[in-house]
Amino acid sequence: MDPVRLELTERLARQMGVLNPERIRLIAPEIADDDALAAVHDPAYIAAVKAEEVSTEHGLGTEDTPVFEGIHEGAARIAGGSLQLADALITGTAVRGVNFAGGMHHAAAAKAGGFCVYNDAALAIRRLLDSGTRRAVYIDVDAHHGDGTQSIFYEDPQVMTISLHQTGVTLYPGTGYPNELGTGDAEGTAVNIAVPPGTGDAGFLRAFHAVVPQLVRTFEPEVIISQHGCDSHAQDPLSDLGLSIDGQRQLALDIEHLSTEVTEGRWIATGGGGYSVYDVVPRAWTHLTAIAAGDPIPLKTETPQGWRDYVEQRYGEKAPALMNDEVELWWRSWELGYDPEDSVDRAVMQTRKEIFPLHGLDPWFD
Repeated sequence: MDPVRLELTERLARQMGVLNPERIRLIAPEIADDDALAAVHDPAYIAAVKAEEVSTEHGLGTEDTPVFEGIHEGAARIAGGSLQLADALITGTAVRGVNFAGGMHHAAAAKAGGFCVYNDAALAIRRLLDSGTRRAVYIDVDAHHGDGTQSIFYEDPQVMTISLHQTGVTLYPGTGYPNELGTGDAEGTAVNIAVPPGTGDAGFLRAFHAVVPQLVRTFEPEVIISQHGCDSHAQDPLSDLGLSIDGQRQLALDIEHLSTEVTEGRWIATGGGGYSVYDVVPRAWTHLTAIAAGDPIPLKTETPQGWRDYVEQRYGEKAPALMNDEVELWWRSWELGYDPEDSVDRAVMQTRKEIFPLHGLDPWFD
């Protein structure tokens, strides 16, 4: 979670012209106050974070969420950024927003986890609902299950959480199975597609298109909030997936297309995981920001020489020369048939069997 990820993303986006003031309005994130955080977080938990206390009960001071000086201010500023994006949608001053520092999807109502303290996406969703939004869809394409966001809305029929991730059998946090459906009136609003280790672009995109568009269209949300952790990349040290920048860019395009089709463009995108901090993260989130701004960066575009020189001189790392990985991006449509010998197809079918009938959809055919 080295902040260099954010610095290099901002620097790359700026040098590539993505932050053109004619297209994008930059706002400085404010520190969310306790009342704002309490919309989804327990006050005793907020107090523990502010006190910087080690607390097993609250997941603070653990190996994956250490306590450090200023932990509350840093986490509350990330949350404040996503809340300001929600406010911009509510007031109509913006239709889309990006907070690539956000996406803290492991934070639950009263417990930190996986480097996440305050769940900015959940806070933005709650702010939108409290302001009259009838339904929202949360889409999470991080390598890790979006367990905190799911838990916060597990009993809320107004919010559908969709997480596409490496199976919890082999990856933290060990959750996110197809039979985690939501409870009570919210049954069927927690959706999990748990793909096997080694899944690459073709499998991940096949799984996305076999499940996500159908459910989003059926649920008819008024806004989409997405989490774009790029730790699904083949070079990432903390997951076992094999996506490329090209594939991650395509996922952002697909979510943008869904927002245009279903929510009249109302979309908040956040960052998330991503630990290949020089090679992958800046490119993935620069693509995300450009797509949200309505001006996608073409594949095979060169990264600016000035940016590459800065990375090498400042950090001693060789930066990538292109904005993509030059892969052949292709995936097999679900309409072409189900292969029971394919581990990704079996994962997709598990989810479709659990979820689709609850929404009046056929698990076999669209």
